[in-house]
Amino acid sequence: MAKVAWLGLGVMGYPMAGYLKTRGGHDVVVYNRTSAKAEKWKEQFGGTVAATPADAARDCDAVFACVGNDNDVRSVTIGPDGAFSTMRPGAIYIDHTTASAKVARELSEIAYTRGFKFLDCPVSGGQSGAENGTLTVMAGGDEAAFATAEPLIANFARSVRLLGPSGSGQLAKMANQIAIAGLVQGLAESIHFAECAGLDIKALIETISKGAAQSWQMDNRWQTMHARKFDFGFAVDWMRKDLAICFDEAQSNGADLTVTKLVDRFYAEVQELGGRRWDTSSLIARLDAKKET
Repeated sequence: MAKVAWLGLGVMGYPMAGYLKTRGGHDVVVYNRTSAKAEKWKEQFGGTVAATPADAARDCDAVFACVGNDNDVRSVTIGPDGAFSTMRPGAIYIDHTTASAKVARELSEIAYTRGFKFLDCPVSGGQSGAENGTLTVMAGGDEAAFATAEPLIANFARSVRLLGPSGSGQLAKMANQIAIAGLVQGLAESIHFAECAGLDIKALIETISKGAAQSWQMDNRWQTMHARKFDFGFAVDWMRKDLAICFDEAQSNGADLTVTKLVDRFYAEVQELGGRRWDTSSLIARLDAKKET
């Protein structure tokens, strides 16, 4: 049993931290900006609630975090009462936030000077993956630190892999989001076209999902996309935040993201339709709106 801290109990962090208790049996200290959410987690899982990230991290073997963006990551690490101020030498900070590779490298260097390790470990699988403990985790950082952290992460993930030095996990998540953007748009157009053509959508998907068109998005989103049900899953606002990170990185490495930029503009149109919190499969709603006009 390890003593671990968890910072950030949003739709992802809340169940992920829970699995460290229910599957791992670890001693878990939690921190959340809204203390009521932390108290609710404690009532459900046990553990301890801390008033600040620094209090949560004190004397812990590992500190996990899943917060919003680069500024949030810096706030809970090197901000006032940040976790880095109390982490002990030899401990590991494991960041599951989808953030920039730049902030991962920056914090990894600071952690190194203070005698502990930093791993950037963004996740894929969405809210359902977090709730079911079946996430995919892409890691960047020190190999020895990863070897120590991997059994802890495995409590809420079905796939965990080290992809390179600091920043590599975040770069892998960017590649993941780029691939998803194109896949979801392709699926939306496919279903839209088939509906316009009068095809039986269920029969169509049962057929083409057995061939080269098959994807996770098709298997898991075609029904809700066809039914126009978007009140779940990974929100459009979050996807656009992630894609903005991709575009910033592409400016540095010279990558051409023509299709991804186009899909991002489509997501902006979905936001204008009132779909800021809709699932990313709501791209088909934009096609509906275009057809109506």
